Amino acid sequence: MRSLLWWQHGLVGTSVLVLAFLYVPILLLILFSFNDSAVTSFPLAGFTWRWYAAAVANGQMLTALQNSLVVAVCATVVSVVVGVTAAIALDRYEFVGKRLFQNVILLPLSLPGLVTGIAMLNFYKQIGIPQSLTAVVIGHSTALLGIVVSQVMARLAKVNSRMLEASSDLGAKPLETFRRVTLPQIMPSILGAALLCFTLSFDEIPVTYFLTGRDVTLPIYIYSTLRRGITPEINAIGSIIVAASLLLVIASVKLLRNQK
Repeated sequence: MRSLLWWQHGLVGTSVLVLAFLYVPILLLILFSFNDSAVTSFPLAGFTWRWYAAAVANGQMLTALQNSLVVAVCATVVSVVVGVTAAIALDRYEFVGKRLFQNVILLPLSLPGLVTGIAMLNFYKQIGIPQSLTAVVIGHSTALLGIVVSQVMARLAKVNSRMLEASSDLGAKPLETFRRVTLPQIMPSILGAALLCFTLSFDEIPVTYFLTGRDVTLPIYIYSTLRRGITPEINAIGSIIVAASLLLVIASVKLLRNQK
């Protein structure tokens, strides 16, 4: 009994250390964004909002942030639309090469971003797609498609097929059956996959680095400025992104809770 108690305490302590290792850097980033000094070190010089004002006044950073939001939203929409369609096709229909098709969709998830970026750059040059934000959206959508397919297929496996048959027997057309029966049941997985796709696309660097042209995204902008050191402006914009992500997670949790 005593050994079991020690084991539980050890497990809890390990969990706390892991969480601290993950979240303490985020807390430090937020803390230094209010530091009244350009030097990122303790002790803090004082409290100030001027780094947030400087971040908002930084035109290049705001342009990069806008590009990241546009790319993430477009890539998420494309991934969800194509991914949900592909997941339904894989779940309901049998066709030649189905298993190969499924593995090909999931393949980008197992490839390093560096390899994916180089491969896409070479391929886009062959078919005449220039380096641009459009190329980045296509690249992100291709890489993130497997996330939507895997999440939605896992949810579709739990859907009672008799409900679909009953809907058809009652005269509902396939599109109406999807809207009234299938979509409400897979909506939690769609929202979860969309949130994950948006997050991964927003902070993606390797694929973006090879496919983007003159219009850079926020991660590329921050990566290029790190050669001069971490500035308080970067801490400020990072804190804003953390706050926005937290609000987005809270909103998604409430949406999913309301659907239960």
